[in-house]
Amino acid sequence: MSGYWLDWAIIVLFFAVVVGIGLWVSKRSRRSTSEYFLSGRTMPWWLLGFSMVATTFAADTPLLVTDIVRKDGVAGNWVWWVFVLTGMLTVFIYARLWRKSEVLTDMEFYELRYSGRAASFLRGFRAFYLGLVFNVLVMSVVTLAAIKIGGIMLGLTPYQVVWSTAVIVLLFSALGGFRGVVYTDFILFMIAMIGAVVAAYYALVQPEVGGIDGLLAHEAVRDKIHFFPRWDDPDVLITVLVIPLALQWWSAWYPGAEPGGGGYIAQRMLAAKDENHAVGATFFFNFMHYAIRPWPWILVALASLILYPDIADLQKAFPDIPVDKLGHDMAYPAMLRLLPHGWYGLVLASLIAAYMSTISTHLNWGASYLVNDVYRRFLRPDADERHYVYVAMAATALMMVLSAVLALQLQNAKQIFDIIILFGAGTGLIFLLRWFWWRINAWSEIVAMVVSGVVSIVFNFTEWGDALFGYHDAMGTYYAGLFPAWWKYPLVVAITTVAWLLATYWTPATDMRTLAAFYKKVQPAPWGFRPVLQYAERYHLDIRQPHEEVSVGWGIVAMLLGSALVLTLLYSIGQWLYGFWISASVATALTIVFAYSIYRWMKRSKGIL
Repeated sequence: MSGYWLDWAIIVLFFAVVVGIGLWVSKRSRRSTSEYFLSGRTMPWWLLGFSMVATTFAADTPLLVTDIVRKDGVAGNWVWWVFVLTGMLTVFIYARLWRKSEVLTDMEFYELRYSGRAASFLRGFRAFYLGLVFNVLVMSVVTLAAIKIGGIMLGLTPYQVVWSTAVIVLLFSALGGFRGVVYTDFILFMIAMIGAVVAAYYALVQPEVGGIDGLLAHEAVRDKIHFFPRWDDPDVLITVLVIPLALQWWSAWYPGAEPGGGGYIAQRMLAAKDENHAVGATFFFNFMHYAIRPWPWILVALASLILYPDIADLQKAFPDIPVDKLGHDMAYPAMLRLLPHGWYGLVLASLIAAYMSTISTHLNWGASYLVNDVYRRFLRPDADERHYVYVAMAATALMMVLSAVLALQLQNAKQIFDIIILFGAGTGLIFLLRWFWWRINAWSEIVAMVVSGVVSIVFNFTEWGDALFGYHDAMGTYYAGLFPAWWKYPLVVAITTVAWLLATYWTPATDMRTLAAFYKKVQPAPWGFRPVLQYAERYHLDIRQPHEEVSVGWGIVAMLLGSALVLTLLYSIGQWLYGFWISASVATALTIVFAYSIYRWMKRSKGIL
């Protein structure tokens, strides 16, 4: 890149704009923790929606999609496409509930919904675990992608990439707080999306690829383009489609796709102007995240199979890249080396934008947990607001340093994705039901969290797990276990679910006064809180407002229609790109039907939006 003044000018201008926004809003953001973490709850739906989708457009996301496509084809993406069901359920049922709760963080929810020491422990432990340990793990994966991109596109060492990006991100995220993050996310997403489209265009016009026709006809690509997995390979079908569609979407906890909403998605719903803005933001996010964004990455990944068929070709093309960083995900930044100057700088800036939007969100979100749910709740409950803001800035710096150190030890993003999915297996149902079933208590969540983690460790990192599900040795040879490997996830879900259900009935229920206060505040559906409503009637407590209660039935129908709308649009875009005009036309017609149906259904449901 040295001497290519246009590329460098684009990148420098990009950095100047982003840091400038952080400095511009810094004074307002330091007024209070509500301003620093939620921008005073004044954000409109469209800004929050762009912020959600920008956050999930991380630097590692196109690399992860590339890894999936090169190994399992386009259909392999069903492992994350199924989360649209979770997302739409959040849109039409849980977004309103979160906004009505008026908590500062979703960890604060635990002492709103549960009672006693167990609730306090759960809030503090999960805030520390998710805010520091888990958050650092996720950020390290994103930073690993930056290392690979910087190594291939700029020739930088891992240490140069890690510490230079850390300084830049800290400048605007620590100073600007949540408002700075959201404002910059809007710009970052636009740049990132333009860069992804440009990268796809230049990947297709390479002479070796020969455009879309040459791509689809190539023998290395022909079997990878299918939207659904092949029916003649049961193991792949079960792993890629059946388990995600039957179990994963509702049972797994994953950042950005938490059942019932949570994490930085909940943070943005809580920052909305009102309930309608929270719903609108979440719907816009799911629409953009699943339907609009994936195809440019997929096209680049498919084209990479022609230019770099396997990892050996990547190693030959980029001999200076450390061996422990090589993987199929490296094919994405490798393809970007084919871009002409000017576009090269823009696309590189787009990847930097993707990295910065995700890291800045995780830093602000993690700091909100550490400050509001650990430091203020248990250590310094009586300090002034400015003090908490400065502690948040210190926590932000700590998380950045820890994630940078960990990133230097990792190899690829897919290995962390699989671990995260498995470690949250079986806990998702609690996050869905705790708003509607009074009997769930703090011990339900504690037991689910512990059992899921322990079982996942046993299944993945012990000889017992190898004996049960098989393993690969150092040479890549596979040794079969007692059960097929795809049994692992359903068994974790089953064991975890049984454990937390037993704990729910074997431990005392949440205090009725706490449940009554919770019901009065968020107005969930009455059918799961009948003992609480009877308690309120007995003591003449006015906690029910029928016109404000959530209609779960209407919400589920809207969720199904919304999911069908997004998935048919996703499919139709792919068919138009492939040039399959008949299937593309049919899918587009179905998309229009689902769009009209959801519009009519929302009107009929008396203002579900």
